[in-house]
Amino acid sequence: MAAFDELAGTNSCDNPLFSDVLLRRMNRRGVLGLGAGASMAGLCAFTACAAEGTPASLTFTEVPHGIDEQLTVPDGYQYQVLLRWGDPIMDGAPAFDLHKQSRVSQEQQFGYNNDFIGFVPLPAGSGSSSRGLLVVNHEYTDASLMFADAPAANALSLEQTEVEIAAHGLSVVEIRREGENWQVVTDSGFNRRITPLTPMRFTGPAAGSPRLHTLDSDDGIKTWGTYGNCAGGVTPWGTILTGEENVDAYFSGIAENTDEAENYRRFGMGLNRRSWGLHFPRWDLVQNPHEALHVGWIVEIDPFDPDSVPMKRSGLGRMKHEGCNIHVGEDGTVVAYTGDDARFEYLYKFVSANRYDPDNRSANMTLLAEGILHVAQFNEDGTLRWLPMIYGEGPLTRDNGFNSQGDVLIDARKAADLLGATKMDRPEDVDVNEVTGHVFAMLTNNSQRTAEQIDAVNPRAANGNGQIVEFWPESGNHADETFRWELFLLAGNPAEDDFTAYHPGTSENGWLSCPDNCAFDNLGNIWIATDGAEGKGIADGVWAAETQGEHRALTRRFLRTPVGAELCGPFFTPDNETLFCAVQHPGQGSGWNNPDTRWPDFDVAMPPRPAVVAITKTGGGRIGS
Repeated sequence: MAAFDELAGTNSCDNPLFSDVLLRRMNRRGVLGLGAGASMAGLCAFTACAAEGTPASLTFTEVPHGIDEQLTVPDGYQYQVLLRWGDPIMDGAPAFDLHKQSRVSQEQQFGYNNDFIGFVPLPAGSGSSSRGLLVVNHEYTDASLMFADAPAANALSLEQTEVEIAAHGLSVVEIRREGENWQVVTDSGFNRRITPLTPMRFTGPAAGSPRLHTLDSDDGIKTWGTYGNCAGGVTPWGTILTGEENVDAYFSGIAENTDEAENYRRFGMGLNRRSWGLHFPRWDLVQNPHEALHVGWIVEIDPFDPDSVPMKRSGLGRMKHEGCNIHVGEDGTVVAYTGDDARFEYLYKFVSANRYDPDNRSANMTLLAEGILHVAQFNEDGTLRWLPMIYGEGPLTRDNGFNSQGDVLIDARKAADLLGATKMDRPEDVDVNEVTGHVFAMLTNNSQRTAEQIDAVNPRAANGNGQIVEFWPESGNHADETFRWELFLLAGNPAEDDFTAYHPGTSENGWLSCPDNCAFDNLGNIWIATDGAEGKGIADGVWAAETQGEHRALTRRFLRTPVGAELCGPFFTPDNETLFCAVQHPGQGSGWNNPDTRWPDFDVAMPPRPAVVAITKTGGGRIGS
């Protein structure tokens, strides 16, 4: 995510900081003597490493660091621009015309700033790697690169605002591989756009809450649309989970003047960056003070049924969700992991009340409607406690302003504060490595950490680099309330930053900064996408590393984005022979008239356009080899 990363954190409670916990833990393990530029040799003091001599599974030629106008992949690989902002995705959709944009055309075209990507095979459940549905989030818009004559983003015309609204949400697009290339199937009956205007419904404990009654929802169950969609996940039953993240800046009006002032203050609302409320009462808190409670949720979408109504799963809590990923236990219990992407916020997991049935998709479609949300508390002895967020238990009572389980979930941040969860450094993607059963959390950075919070391990004061934390249940049961945790790596440039931690064999191109999203291939290797590395003088991109054995955390650069872009949503086909990646906001900050890059069109009449690419190995084969 990039649009609002510099918004101030809003968590002022006294809960322990993850850095303090990590410092005490590593002090106990006796590894603080590593000093600047520490390597995985030190980390192996508290994370078992395998014997030497194991062949590496990642043998591609590393891409060098640098920043330029191009997208760069390793020698022996190629990329195809598959979908760009404005490309028609339905039969009869108009061709993209930069100077004749409209709401009607944009609702039939690929949206803006692609983030999360999910690939679900067709036919459903087939495991195909040559035909499927690509489901892509459209997180936010940049009016300065969309409209030649754009005023400030919160002063757009009605027509421009309608285009901007239609460019948010998601695209569902059928694609097929023919030879070495992928094709968009525009006449597919599956294709559709989901926008901030799409009818949806709430499920779970908050559904029907009086707090969710608005101008457009007289029952607190009906709702409309999704936006601010960052990362997401694909469920084993073939639905898409999309996380609503930075939704706070879409509203006009003064949040402090509403009866939800406490919630909105804790959520960070107050900076209006959009013109939506200027033209539509729905987004004006003066006229519609509860509308902002309708966003900040995980939304579940059935891509196989274009007539289906997406469900906002209130059981997973309201926060700035980066994404959501699923693990199914041996007994069928479903566990969903999600992070709250803001400084000093928390990691969460949801444990389903019912069990997954591989032969009953309709029953699986309700698994995220009932269950218990938990928040993470890290301890210095290497344990992680998952604290259940249940109304009436501990501090989650009427005395603290909670009147129902719905209130606990609407005020999830407040509930987590009271339970004593551990403050983290911008938890973004949280995903499960199904080869090992371990969970990895991308902690992007925290520029607000003060000198008084410095520790020698994680992270620095004004931490601009971030880290990756790994945790797992010792029993193998992800429903357990006690896990173990370890550090996977501390990001940054070892030559310049006070403290980093990598495998000792990491090359000069292998270090990274600001881990954001991740994916796992079918060998259990982690593929790390970054957002913010340009602040360290290198382009964002993708790095890959093994997660076990001799080469654990030996990060290797695989991809380099064009200048101004971040890399989002890495996702593999089941055979691992195609890697889909979203290139978001190329040329960001450089302006309409003279952008730093015009990728991917390189047409002087066209601004840079966000796009999804399909990366393959020349001649075929597993990505990474």
